[in-house]
Amino acid sequence: MNKRLSPQQHDELLQVLTARFDKNKHRHTAVDWANVLAKLEANAQKLWSLYEMERTGGEPDVVGYDTQTGEYRFVDCSAETPKGRRSLCYDQQALASRKEHKPEHSATEMASDMGIDLLSEDEYRQLQQLGQFDSKTSSWLKTPVDIRALGGALFGDLRYGHVFVYHNGADSYYGSRGFRSSLKV
Repeated sequence: MNKRLSPQQHDELLQVLTARFDKNKHRHTAVDWANVLAKLEANAQKLWSLYEMERTGGEPDVVGYDTQTGEYRFVDCSAETPKGRRSLCYDQQALASRKEHKPEHSATEMASDMGIDLLSEDEYRQLQQLGQFDSKTSSWLKTPVDIRALGGALFGDLRYGHVFVYHNGADSYYGSRGFRSSLKV
């Protein structure tokens, strides 16, 4: 797989990201786009990952800045879980354990292929402070090892004005469940 953007893809992605950044100032009140852009221009691999987030329907946007690492955090901010990342079981182990009706991919493997991370429960709850996400869908979340060792995996959604985190068998998959991701640049 080619992990480099064409000049046209590069320019189109930066236009989309700039417009989204400007439209959603409440997600990043103390962040200057010129600084974010400089980081993006210096890292073609991260720009490719953001392109993949966008291509699969994630609508990535800046939601934070880590003063200790100097990194900006992009997160999928689409209203519902990204359309291009649905109908996935949790991980490769879960995919391999399915005897029939296997989905095409797993959330953790797809994220790894894209160079991004699944959101943790804390990150998911932080995202929900910035808007209303997953009111009709749900998103797999990074699952603690002890839960995964017992065959389970976590997912979250927003219902009745509240954020819920649930569990399911890691090998389950649904047309309305995908995954949200984050990328540090």
